[in-house]
Amino acid sequence: MTHGLEAMVIRHTYRVPCPKGSAGYGDVVARQFDATLTSVGFKLSAQLLARLTALSGAAVVHIAERTLPAVREMVGDHVRHNAYFIDFPANVPDTEEFWTQCVTEALEDETSCETVRSQMSNGELNLVGLPAYGRYQHTYEEMLAAQDELIASAGDRVTVLHLGRDLDDELTDLYLALAGSATPLGDEHLDDLKILAGRCALGPQPESIPVRENRAVVNAARLTAGADLLLDSVVDALRLACALAGGDVTLREPTRFRALPRPVRRALLAGLDSVVAANPAKLADVSAHREPFKRLGERLHPHEYPRWPHAADVFAVARGEKRARSFDSRVAELLDASDVPGAVRLLTSAPGRLLRSLDHLLRAAAGQEERDAVVDAVARVAPEVSGRVVLSVREHLYNRERESGRPRVFVNRRGSGWVAPDVRPPVPAADLDRLAALLDTEMRRRLPAPGRLLLDPDVLDVALPLSGRAAAAGLGVLPRGSVSAVDGGRLRFFAYWKQTEEQTDYDLSALLLGADYATDSWLSYTSITAVGGRHSGDVTEAPDGASEFIELTLDQVRATFIVPQVNIYAGEGFEETEESFFGFMSRDGEQKGRPFEPRTVRMRSELRGAGRVALPLVFWRGSGGRWHAKWLHLYLRGISSGNRVEENQMSVSKVVRAVVEREYLTVGYLVGLMSDRGTAVELWDGAAVPGEPVTYIGLERPEGLHPDSRILTLGNLRDLIPG
Repeated sequence: MTHGLEAMVIRHTYRVPCPKGSAGYGDVVARQFDATLTSVGFKLSAQLLARLTALSGAAVVHIAERTLPAVREMVGDHVRHNAYFIDFPANVPDTEEFWTQCVTEALEDETSCETVRSQMSNGELNLVGLPAYGRYQHTYEEMLAAQDELIASAGDRVTVLHLGRDLDDELTDLYLALAGSATPLGDEHLDDLKILAGRCALGPQPESIPVRENRAVVNAARLTAGADLLLDSVVDALRLACALAGGDVTLREPTRFRALPRPVRRALLAGLDSVVAANPAKLADVSAHREPFKRLGERLHPHEYPRWPHAADVFAVARGEKRARSFDSRVAELLDASDVPGAVRLLTSAPGRLLRSLDHLLRAAAGQEERDAVVDAVARVAPEVSGRVVLSVREHLYNRERESGRPRVFVNRRGSGWVAPDVRPPVPAADLDRLAALLDTEMRRRLPAPGRLLLDPDVLDVALPLSGRAAAAGLGVLPRGSVSAVDGGRLRFFAYWKQTEEQTDYDLSALLLGADYATDSWLSYTSITAVGGRHSGDVTEAPDGASEFIELTLDQVRATFIVPQVNIYAGEGFEETEESFFGFMSRDGEQKGRPFEPRTVRMRSELRGAGRVALPLVFWRGSGGRWHAKWLHLYLRGISSGNRVEENQMSVSKVVRAVVEREYLTVGYLVGLMSDRGTAVELWDGAAVPGEPVTYIGLERPEGLHPDSRILTLGNLRDLIPG
């Protein structure tokens, strides 16, 4: 268990909990450990190396044995990546040549020749069913022997591991950061919070837990530990019940409630009773979740506990025996009656909903006077709205005028994306500008004075992480809408999956689009060579895991956009496999090496979405021929089986265009607001390390900063968003 907790700390913070062990002279082993880390793209910080050097060799070996598996998994090097074509990317045949070879071998095989001849005579040859197709024709060891060694490059990724505090302190800090996050966590981080909450429920707690899903996970641990529950709505109790049942605390999927012990039933009923007794209007929240409340009532038996009558009212509302009008229905009734001023007055009692309803109110307003009333109401309540909501609305305003006449992209909590025409009536630009200036002022007021601010220039185009679900878990992953530069002359994508039970076939593909988003060409199992690109070959089953690769020589690519995608052709979905992930590598010139070289990996992200077509990011050629990436983290619904790049090119093109042309609020936006307040911003190259505490914002933690510095990197960038 301790090993898993240490790996969690490393994965989230890139810190190794303070190594312990007998003193000694571990310098030789420590440097060997550092050299091994370098082979997978990591290295020890000077401080961590010095700490290990002071330990015995045996202690260093013990620490290395726990750390290496953690970093290998982060980069995707914990599995064996074989390629169908043993020499990939060299000697990849043309598509027609490959099929001809497969047919020839099948005709020479006594077990298959009769079937193949019969199919050919009927004019319906099943190419995918040929014996040589879709299954590795060589072992992993044979593939390694056929590949040249990787030539080291100064451009290879180097991720620094830093010295952390004691494990218990690191776990407490991580718990406080996740539980107190101002933005929703991704599913993987929510699972980590569940583990941490079980250890930390009776220890230090964050000042507040603003995200409801986080609160449910923490409440489940507090209930087990005998601590007081944190409930301020009836839905908090419902989420807690879902957490206790091992269900979905986001409430997007139905939970099957189990029989509950009496102490748990009493705790839930007492919590519901206290919430409603303090504010009976909160019964209105039941209607939005009527069915799950009815199912929960069947497990809680509220009639057995007459001392909590307000809890019984919750389930009476769910069954329709008691009326409690929802807040949203009251707002809708006023808007249906064209009473915008009345709707605004009601919404001021729920500031967050007022801001979320802003566009609707402005469109429904009868004239300038009513639009002025909307703007005035926003000015009054904005200080009471969470920073995440303010920023989300500000981003909406930024794109509102741009989106008129353009398709809009929609993304749900599970990353499923779709595009729809923008049929909204326009809103006067002057009103949009006033609201934008108002929200800018509010954000500027909330931002703390950072003192001396050092900035990595590469972080300026990183989109603000307004939701943890806007990015997958993994290494080097940026939030949806972020833009990053792509270095290196060759780009290589990889996808890995391991089926759980059912035969599963994923297809790594790349759609190449022109400047007008029209299809230029593609790379897939049906087109294994294209201008500037090679596919490693199709693998159609993965009982022991399977990998596919695509390599592109960028100066040979004639397209403007490169859209890697993973299509589910057959079998288990992304959330059903034992493991599935995507990533990309970049290499200089003729570095050669194996199909998968961990120190050239720039990004690895989990594939855990609801659709059948995964779109992790898009690459595009900008001015001067420089390539950039814009992060998508989207899943298209696709079809139940047989998804192929040829069939989804139109839908992919529409989604890519909508995201590429949308403007996202970035770190640069908040830095600009700080600068407006007089904060001096220094673009720092890491050359001269300041001796005093600073605030540093960058992609990775630099070495040598003062220990009292505030450091914001990808792992905790959410802390940049004001509450």
